[in-house]
Amino acid sequence: MHVGHGLAECEGGLVQVQLALEQHRQQLGRTARFPSAGLQHLGAARVMVRQQLLVCDRIPYTSHNSAACLIAELPDATLLDDLIRRAIRHIEAHALPGSDPGLCVATASAQALQALTDFGYTCTHAVVTQKEAIAAADGVHLSGHGGTHDGIIGAAAAVGLTASGWAGRFIEFGDLRTLPAEVAVSDLTRMGIQVVATERDGEVPAPGDIVATNAWLRPRLLGHRPVLLVGADGPGRWRHNHAKRGKGQAISS
Repeated sequence: MHVGHGLAECEGGLVQVQLALEQHRQQLGRTARFPSAGLQHLGAARVMVRQQLLVCDRIPYTSHNSAACLIAELPDATLLDDLIRRAIRHIEAHALPGSDPGLCVATASAQALQALTDFGYTCTHAVVTQKEAIAAADGVHLSGHGGTHDGIIGAAAAVGLTASGWAGRFIEFGDLRTLPAEVAVSDLTRMGIQVVATERDGEVPAPGDIVATNAWLRPRLLGHRPVLLVGADGPGRWRHNHAKRGKGQAISS
């Protein structure tokens, strides 16, 4: 996967797949990280993006109403069915009690991607129905695995938003979770993460500059690639613009 040049670009012969999981009324927790459940056997890359959906009293959720989307690459399209079966087995084995997990799987060439993208953006500001999710996912895999099956809504939305290349933040990407408190811009660049300053004058962070990660570095998905937004923190130093939200902390508007 040529992550540094955009998530939409695949090496010849590889099939790019997006799998999204959503669990209403529960945080994503460990279940969302189903790429660890045997996908390496299929040759899949581990890149996962979290998508934020509408927070509204009319929608049942525990804290954040988010969905996770895995971007994987398969060496052979015939492995797609096996990938779906593995994901379903993992969801059914690990879904939290009372959750409504849903699964959506689409390839990068699926004709439904534009409809899913439009549906995903709608889900960020409006209440939608299962019927609308099913219509948007015409031709791709969409399934519910417990409860009301409302999880198919978030799953379809997550695939669409991730496919757009302009929404969400990375929660799995290489060694993202093991980076030290301070890291050089050049090291992030080698990982495939573009460091972009949000300062008024548009300064460009130098390769030798240092980024303070706030012990929680989560690049945004912008322009089909991981982009880390930073602010100035002294000469040759930058700070990650965001920090981990505390338990029970509400989402700011």
